[in-house]
Amino acid sequence: MSGLDWIAADWGTSHLRVWGLRGDTVLHQTASDQGMGQLSRDGFEPALLALVADWLPEGQVTPVIICGMAGSRQGWAEAPYRAVPCTPLDGPLVQAPCRDLRLSVHIVPGLQQAKPADVIRGEETQVAGFLAQHPGWDGVICLPGTHSKWVRVSAGEVVSFQTFLTGEMFGLLSEQSVLRHSVAGWADAGFAEGVAQGMERPERLMARLFGLRAEALLNGLAADIARARLSGLLIGAELAAAKPYWLGQRVAVIGAAPLAQHYAQALGTLSVPVTTHESPAMTLAGLAAARTLLPPEAPSCVN
Repeated sequence: MSGLDWIAADWGTSHLRVWGLRGDTVLHQTASDQGMGQLSRDGFEPALLALVADWLPEGQVTPVIICGMAGSRQGWAEAPYRAVPCTPLDGPLVQAPCRDLRLSVHIVPGLQQAKPADVIRGEETQVAGFLAQHPGWDGVICLPGTHSKWVRVSAGEVVSFQTFLTGEMFGLLSEQSVLRHSVAGWADAGFAEGVAQGMERPERLMARLFGLRAEALLNGLAADIARARLSGLLIGAELAAAKPYWLGQRVAVIGAAPLAQHYAQALGTLSVPVTTHESPAMTLAGLAAARTLLPPEAPSCVN
């Protein structure tokens, strides 16, 4: 299609989201379930082309900037981690091998922390996008999701970060554990109660989790209250553990609604100054910043 001059892609474990752009203007966007977890190494190029082939101008090379799990060891091409403290983005990007000469595919590296051992892949691009839109900002960025990230930022650099398995635990407990029989829907009152309990006594988390099942059996605990309380318990325990990050700091929460609002609500009860930001916008801003790291005339894909 005329006017397209680059493609941005966010390639997760379970999803692929792509945007076709002219400068900063989005001309096309689409998504698929062809995440890294569903693909062999030689499946990445076909999965991308299935979404963008009709967008590509003939007779020219279109740069594609990718963040996320396409750069993992099991991905399209491994983009080695960069050690913190460092800026969230820096060149060079890693060029991915492909056959279609209309493409020039480049992958953003993740970040690593030696002690305590931790890694980020994909979220560094959202951090970069946020900083591009908020120059000079210092504080803590919370990125809730399957694996929640808390990132300390100072002077334009990622200083340290911590990952929590909160979202994945919620999925496992609500869908595959004995609690699946007792949780469904959502009630805000249950969430607030769970956050308070998780923050107050995080060491009681395992007992309180089973208590959801027991209350449902013996006291008729409503399923919507139980599910929201389950989320609150896990997020409350995460906040208790992440206290060195948010205490005395301003926090920017980057994520999808309603999860980002749940985190902001929980932080608000602690009098933490917090703002929320949509993750797709931050991802796009970060990928646009990554595009500036390409050489003036990026070569087509390595064959």
